[in-house]
Amino acid sequence: MTIMDDGIALSAVLERPHDGRCPLVIVLHGFTSNKEKAHTLAACQAMREAGFATLRFDLYGHGESGGEFKRHTLYKWISNTLAVMDAARRMDFVTEIYLSGHSQGGLVAALVGGMAPDRVRGMILRAPAFMIPRCAREGSLLGFGFDPARVPEEIQIIKGLTLEGNYIRVAQTIHAEEAVARFPGPVLLIHGDADDTVPPEDSVRAAGQYAQCRLELIPGETHHFDRHPEATRGIIRDWLQNRIHA
Repeated sequence: MTIMDDGIALSAVLERPHDGRCPLVIVLHGFTSNKEKAHTLAACQAMREAGFATLRFDLYGHGESGGEFKRHTLYKWISNTLAVMDAARRMDFVTEIYLSGHSQGGLVAALVGGMAPDRVRGMILRAPAFMIPRCAREGSLLGFGFDPARVPEEIQIIKGLTLEGNYIRVAQTIHAEEAVARFPGPVLLIHGDADDTVPPEDSVRAAGQYAQCRLELIPGETHHFDRHPEATRGIIRDWLQNRIHA
């Protein structure tokens, strides 16, 4: 399906565990990723096994959605997610909405949860990149150093990709801890302790700040949850099954 956000077409896939009414999880991918990555599909499968529908989508400048990668910002991803949430709320089978995201998508899910705690029943955050705003303010992004007071017009990042300076300018204005404090609902935070992309200690810190949070640190797991995928699936499935019976 296609969901529009202010003229930008977002490519999305809706999958349901059955034909009846049920809760739905909106699923966000990470930076330079897309909705078809193996770890995202595995997480969605676990959600449906627990009786939840899934709505995964490609965010601005990624996958099959519109927009140029170099022009994406956290603000645009937030807008995308709010548009997808509005579309989900119009689906007559949906009883409740949950958010889930990986890495940068996990950060955006957390930000949207803080913006709309009345519309989000709970969240599943996998290795959320809470450090992006902090790094932008400190002058470091993906190993690229810069003067945070004089943001460059463009920066070259991994895989030969380019980001406009507005990505950094936007990130500098965001304070994830405020969104964390605003969300009162249940949160499942999953992180691999061998993640060398997003610091696991950021998830440990956030878990202590959420009102209701279960933190799962998976021994030996990487940023993309590719060493012990069955452990992640089991954690997600069990947590959601407990939520549906709560």
